[in-house]
Amino acid sequence: MLSKEDNELLTRVGPGTRMGAVFRRYWLPALLTSELPQPDGAPVRVRLLGEDLIAFRDTTGAVGLVQGFCPHRRAPLFFGRNEKCGLRCVYHGWKFDRTGKCVDMPTEPPNSPYKDQIRLAAYPTWEGGGIVWTYMGAAETMPATPDMELVRAPETHRFASRNVQDCNYLQALEGGLDSAHAMIMHNYNIGDLSWISDYERIPKLTVDPTGYGFSYSGIRNLSGRKWVRIYQYIMPVTQIRGRIAPFGGGNAPRRVPTICGHSWVPADDVTTNVFNFMYSADPNIPLDREFALEMETDDGRGPDQLRPDLRLKLNKSNDYGIDRQVQKTRTFTGIEGVNTQDVAVQEGMGAIVDRSQEHLSATDRAVITMRRLMLEAVKTVEAGGAPRGTDPAAYRDRRAVDHIVDEAEVNATIERESRARF
Repeated sequence: MLSKEDNELLTRVGPGTRMGAVFRRYWLPALLTSELPQPDGAPVRVRLLGEDLIAFRDTTGAVGLVQGFCPHRRAPLFFGRNEKCGLRCVYHGWKFDRTGKCVDMPTEPPNSPYKDQIRLAAYPTWEGGGIVWTYMGAAETMPATPDMELVRAPETHRFASRNVQDCNYLQALEGGLDSAHAMIMHNYNIGDLSWISDYERIPKLTVDPTGYGFSYSGIRNLSGRKWVRIYQYIMPVTQIRGRIAPFGGGNAPRRVPTICGHSWVPADDVTTNVFNFMYSADPNIPLDREFALEMETDDGRGPDQLRPDLRLKLNKSNDYGIDRQVQKTRTFTGIEGVNTQDVAVQEGMGAIVDRSQEHLSATDRAVITMRRLMLEAVKTVEAGGAPRGTDPAAYRDRRAVDHIVDEAEVNATIERESRARF
């Protein structure tokens, strides 16, 4: 368990907080590239680390991310006119470029120097992997831009989506790092529980801290073979895992290794932006986008399953669509969709969990290690150092593994499949 003091430290991310200072040392996903589809298009609201921001793609195609309110009379820039390399406030016409510089004040005298004294807070942006990333820290500590395999995969090989959860980022991140819950909560054959009591089927978890976070593996015995799963945790909020996807039609489609993952980015202390991604792990075979959309729908976060604010239509107000009869006869939760099940539990814990009330077990090793690394990051930043995961070289050649192999092939499979191809 965590002390109340450490729980408070880890979960508070707004301006001026100690954990907020850690997050401001990383490039963070802010929104999807697809949310800004064209130059001079409509601005988009972004809430990140407790700040209300506005994103816009200017006339050149570059993305600006600026504070959400005009510094004149605090009018909302969401209603601003995106024109000629700047965002113009509709209240009095003050116009700002993507760096935050005021470039026009039509209500001031033509020769007034006032506009040169006014700036919007603005954050640098970078696009990769279908995601607009931003850095919200000091210029002198800005790290190199992200270089995980996702951002190097060509557009034909990748897919990204976003949804919103109403809970603190940490309980969402912990849910992603907790692989043991899948055998219970995501079990779709409630009558088949005998194997859970078989110790050989319970994964042997190993967590190895790295320069970017940690690699954690689970190896299960499976009908005389070994099921090898290796996840990667890239600080501060990204988890990567493997899965097998179909490719090609006909009666016997090929099976293609695919990498999936999530980044749980704090909008504020009680709201989380969840970035979901998937890419083909074979440079020669593009990702089947129909499969990707089908998986999104199966998980419960397909486009038709989200409200305009990107929250699930199945949510707390309707108990996530729980079907008590299905719960009695087919599944543990009675809730359809892996993601919907996760959100129901994570939001149901409350906005911010009191971890001083927990009783952790052996399967919580990855969660415990993550918490220790995040607390370590606070001390590192306060001592003037760079926290783990800010150097892309530490993780650029890492990927997840999900394979069933003969026992003699375990080590060779791990060595071969955990290295990036892109």
